[in-house]
Amino acid sequence: MEDLYRDNLLDHYENPRHHGGLENATISHEESNPLCGDRIRVDIKLSSDGTQIEDVSFSGDGCIISQASASMLMEEVAGKPITDIQKLERQDVLDMVGVQLTAARVKCAMLGLKVLKTGLYQYMVDHHHS
Repeated sequence: MEDLYRDNLLDHYENPRHHGGLENATISHEESNPLCGDRIRVDIKLSSDGTQIEDVSFSGDGCIISQASASMLMEEVAGKPITDIQKLERQDVLDMVGVQLTAARVKCAMLGLKVLKTGLYQYMVDHHHS
């Protein structure tokens, strides 16, 4: 079973989904993991009422785990309501990745989620959405 997940990880790394910049993004947020140098930027285009992710993309560089998990996450959240994304947790990402990760690698896998949620949170605070 691990092999299937490993192939999937490699596929997402080599052929990332929702990759590149987004024109007219409502939110752009970037963070890096200073320990390993992984860097991820997420661009989010919200629906006109601001409740749903209309389109999303990521860019960045780093290890297979950080980039592949970001790609999986983008695929997962595209078109979803923001309330669904706020409920996403560490375990959801680990389930997507599907391979046992060391503690250091878990940080790599979580970078995409952290950038996504932080970007959304800051937008909500700035625009006084609850």
